[in-house]
Amino acid sequence: RLANNLDEMIQREGPDTIAAFIAEPIMGAGGVVIPPDDYFAKIHAVLDKYDIYVIADEVICGFGRTGNMFGSETFGLKPDSISVAKALSSAYVPIGAVTVEEDMYEAMLEQSKKIGTFGHGFTYTAHPLAAAVACKTLEIYEKRDIVNQVRGLSPTFEKRVAALADHPLVGNSRAKGLIGAVELVADKATKRAFDASQGVGVAAQNNAQKHGLIVRAMGGDIVAFCPPLIIDDAQINEMFDKFEKGLDDTEAWVTKEGLR
Repeated sequence: RLANNLDEMIQREGPDTIAAFIAEPIMGAGGVVIPPDDYFAKIHAVLDKYDIYVIADEVICGFGRTGNMFGSETFGLKPDSISVAKALSSAYVPIGAVTVEEDMYEAMLEQSKKIGTFGHGFTYTAHPLAAAVACKTLEIYEKRDIVNQVRGLSPTFEKRVAALADHPLVGNSRAKGLIGAVELVADKATKRAFDASQGVGVAAQNNAQKHGLIVRAMGGDIVAFCPPLIIDDAQINEMFDKFEKGLDDTEAWVTKEGLR
């Protein structure tokens, strides 16, 4: 359906008016939305028909998070350009980077000749501190084989996230690699949401923290999990044991306050 909608939109707007299609392999801050396995194959079929460039936002998924170096590999997304940040330096210092295909670079270079200088850049390009940290981070990723480590840990992580679906507060649970989320709902059968003003997701976040676990509440009473890539199986189990205690506390609070 979404691929058909995209096709209709491109025809309506005109293919020549569209510079590129931008997507995250997994939508991160939007609620950890994990696409179906065939989603990007169907999207690519539409984009290829109109010769539209694909830009992958790998800021969250890049550098092993989904069990491959890039989330695009995990979901069959074939980008012409990739943007990265966060894990590029393991978040020790701010840094971002953009990669482009050769033909995109050549097009920018050709147009730049009209102004006498390369017409693309960043305010803090090649900052020596950030570049040094990024280089060392990439070296450690390779030395410690982080990608394969994530693949080995994924079954435990995904199993524990899936098990949360049995909790009376959880309407949906989802995970891939070492990223996941649960959606908290007022009615498990109908998936009816809580009123946003009730702050149930934030309550779950705060209750988890009381048990020693830092998680992130998002809009729609979604709670996200995104642990360090150096975590181990025992720590994953400890993490979800703590979260389940916080979730039980949240359920007791919801019941006491009559929020359903």
